Amino acid sequence: MPKLARTYNSSYDFEYYERSSYYRRDYQYQNQTSLGSAYAELRELNRPIKKKSKKKKLVQFFVALFFFSILSMFVLPYAFCHITKAFVEPTPYKSVKADLLDISFPTNKYLSNSWVFGNRIFSYSADEKNAAMVPLKENVNMPVLKQELMSLMELYPSIQPAIYVWDYETQNYVDINADKSYATASIIKIPVLIDVFKSIEAGQMSLEDKIPLTEYYRTEGSGSLQFRARDSEYTIDELANRMITESDNSATNMLMAKVGSMTDVNQAIRDWGLKNTFVQTWLPDLGGTNRTTAYEMATMLYNIDENDSFLSEESRQRILNYMGHVHNNRLIQAGLGAGAVFLHKTGDIGTMLGDAGIVIAPNGKKYLVVILANRPHNSPAGKEFIVNASQIIYNYMVK
Repeated sequence: MPKLARTYNSSYDFEYYERSSYYRRDYQYQNQTSLGSAYAELRELNRPIKKKSKKKKLVQFFVALFFFSILSMFVLPYAFCHITKAFVEPTPYKSVKADLLDISFPTNKYLSNSWVFGNRIFSYSADEKNAAMVPLKENVNMPVLKQELMSLMELYPSIQPAIYVWDYETQNYVDINADKSYATASIIKIPVLIDVFKSIEAGQMSLEDKIPLTEYYRTEGSGSLQFRARDSEYTIDELANRMITESDNSATNMLMAKVGSMTDVNQAIRDWGLKNTFVQTWLPDLGGTNRTTAYEMATMLYNIDENDSFLSEESRQRILNYMGHVHNNRLIQAGLGAGAVFLHKTGDIGTMLGDAGIVIAPNGKKYLVVILANRPHNSPAGKEFIVNASQIIYNYMVK
């Protein structure tokens, strides 16, 4: 055989031998492994099962019985009586009737202005298309005055104000948070007063009608009626005057009841075209649930002063006369120049201090101003801010 052939065969035999040896070893290993696994499984299957002792079984039985007894005697009956039964039979007292709607909306019985499926609701929608009040026509926002007021706000970081100023002559205005909802405090007495005179003009009552002061109406807070004798009588004119000049809360509640409670006042406000002003609580409303905005309060003031189709001349003059004799002159009025006339209404519930009115300067300049200031409870910074803001506004408007 040629040498080349011998070399090839030799190499081939060696490689064949190595491969054969490798496969034999691998086969033996795999075979041993499979056998080992099979033996292990067989041992596991043949292993005797350990039986639990009767004593241990008995203990487990009594423990389970104890917990089942507790569940049956206490937990399930309690759950049935206090949870399940409440859905099927709300109360064991048949004479007591509970209405889920009344529970969810507890004020609907006396605070509502609309009906839906036979139920009273309080709707925030206003009849803007057929509104009795005319909106303010705004021309140009006064940037210089607004910047001065914004700079003042930076000096009082604890005060969160809403400011609205409107010039009768130019219709220029300043709007700082004027559409933001604020507690009204006693400023809510302005729409109550308007509703009283709308009712008088509708022939539902007169200024000479008398209302007795009962304990139902007597309330704390501002005003002198709370200290008067029970069943003493007051005319609508006297009550309206005290409500504005003294900010009398008892007089306010008496007048609201006379016109038809908070429901009538709220319905009237919607008819005027205002959607963010409403009454939710009899006075004093220390929780601040009666709400308004600076813009809507300014709108009411303008319609009292200028809208002949909204109120008669006699009604408007009487209202403005009340507002010209307000006892509290320590807010916006304190920042006005000498000789200025201010027709207004103030409000204070500790956390909100406000003033809203019509300023008539000695030179004839006339403008609306509303300032509502949220503050830390009874913080003197609230009063300081309103006085300083009033002074800035007055100096700008009359220059």
